[in-house]
Amino acid sequence: MFIGHFGAGLTAKRFTPYTSLGTLVVAVQLLDLLWPTFLMLGIERVRIDPGNTRVTPLAFDYYPWTHSLAMAVVWAGLAGAAYAMLRRHSRGAWIVGAAVLSHWVLDFVTHRPDLPLWPPEGPRVGLGLWNSLAGTVAAETLLFGTGVWLYATHTEATDRVGRYALMAFAVTLPLIYVANLTGPLPPTTGAIAIAAQAQWLLVLWAMWIDRHRVAIRQWR
Repeated sequence: MFIGHFGAGLTAKRFTPYTSLGTLVVAVQLLDLLWPTFLMLGIERVRIDPGNTRVTPLAFDYYPWTHSLAMAVVWAGLAGAAYAMLRRHSRGAWIVGAAVLSHWVLDFVTHRPDLPLWPPEGPRVGLGLWNSLAGTVAAETLLFGTGVWLYATHTEATDRVGRYALMAFAVTLPLIYVANLTGPLPPTTGAIAIAAQAQWLLVLWAMWIDRHRVAIRQWR
């Protein structure tokens, strides 16, 4: 899942309006933000396997330290605790922790049974929505569209940047998603790890948007 995770981050802003959208995007994508570094270090492994599922040619052979249920709970707890310590905002801390854990839940729905329950070699689970291209696209579009709508209707732009940067974000991410679905195979697993690090640019973009928008008064 890709834009669906971002939809969850946009939705989370509704429940913690004073938390930066950049922070919420980090939270919902934390497992995937850690994963490319773990790949580069050789701690986890992925393989290019065309036809692995209808949606992705990647076979996630070993990624228990970022994508097992047990470690997702650990990462969620660490993220929530860090936010509570830095921001002194208990509600925001709970939402940040839940946002981290939401990543595993959405992956559980989409992945084939390759998500371990615990490291290093726990039982693997996954409902396999990725075996249906139409079902996956529909689910991701619904999640992302809902998130954009909730964020747009519960915040307001303070200037033109806040208005047009959000519009560009809402258009660009689906275009990236389509490119990922229809583009050529990645040349190497190293290229996958490098490309995945570019997600930090989307974090910065979300942070920039949020600095030019404020929560609508009735939701403060």
